[in-house]
Amino acid sequence: MDKFPDGTHVRLRSRVRRASYLHGDEDGVGVSLRPLGREPTLNAVWRVHRVLRDGIDYVLLHGAAYGRYLALSPGEEEPAGPDRGVPAIQRGYDARDLDAVMWRPIAVAGANSGGYVRMRHVYNGNLRANGRFRPWNTRVTVDQYFGTRSTMRHWSVEVVPPRQGPPPALPLPTGQKPGGRSGLLRRRTKPDTDRRRMIRYLRSDDPRNFGAAGLPAFPFYGRSVFNLRFQVGNRANPGDVFNTIMCVKAGLYGRLTPLVTDLPRIEERMDIVVFTAGSPGEDFAIFLVIS
Repeated sequence: MDKFPDGTHVRLRSRVRRASYLHGDEDGVGVSLRPLGREPTLNAVWRVHRVLRDGIDYVLLHGAAYGRYLALSPGEEEPAGPDRGVPAIQRGYDARDLDAVMWRPIAVAGANSGGYVRMRHVYNGNLRANGRFRPWNTRVTVDQYFGTRSTMRHWSVEVVPPRQGPPPALPLPTGQKPGGRSGLLRRRTKPDTDRRRMIRYLRSDDPRNFGAAGLPAFPFYGRSVFNLRFQVGNRANPGDVFNTIMCVKAGLYGRLTPLVTDLPRIEERMDIVVFTAGSPGEDFAIFLVIS
C-alpha cells in the first residue's frame, strides 16, 4: 500500500512485457498494454483514490485522461482463447460500494520480488498482462486462477511527478471536416459525420452535485476538448471563456480529473465541473498531470 499514497499519479509497467504500460484506451472503455512512445500520454497515467470499506483499505485507480476507473468487466465469463481471465475495463464510479473498481495491491514476495506488486481484485482475481508469446495480444484481464506464480500478474509502480504551474494548453481541433458540427463556429451539413453525447455541467461554487435533477445540459458533437471548453465556457463562464478550466467527474463518487485531452470515443454522458483560472476558488492541486 505504501506505493499508492492517496492522490498520487502512477504508471503500471508489466514485469514480463517490460516496455509496456497499462493504458486506458481512447474509446473510454478498453484497457490495454502499450509502450509509452516518445511523448507519453495521459492514457498511461492513473491517479490513486483510496477507499476504506469494512475496515479494509482499497486502492482505486482512475485515468488521468478521462477520469474513468479501472474495473472488472461486469457479467462476463472467462473467454476461450489465449487470454486468461475476464476483461479489465474503464467505467464510472457510480455507487459507493461498487465492487468492480476495488483493488488491493499485494507486494510480490521472494528473493526475486524486485519491488513488484500484484493488483488483487476484491473478487480475488489478479490484474494480468497477456501476450507473453504473442506480442500482438495487448489485452489486460483479471485472472481468476488462484495460483500466484505467474509473473504476468506482476506490475512495477512508477510515480509520475505533479506538473508545476497552471494546466497545459488544450490541443487545437484537428481533422475537422468542412461543415462538420465539431468545428468551433461551423454549421453542420452532414448528419452522420460526428458523434453526439450529452454534457452536464456545474460551476465549482454550485452547492448541488450530479445526483440532483434538472442540471444544465447540452448536446455536444465530436471529441475536441478545445471546442468543448468554448461551449461550456459560453454557458457557465460567459465573458471569460478562455480562462474556463474543466474537470470531468466519472460517476457520482468519482473524483475530479482535469480535462486537458480530447474526449473518449464512447458516447456516454459526461459530467463537467467548471473552474475559472485565477479566481479565488481555483484549486491548482487538482491539476496534477504529467510534468
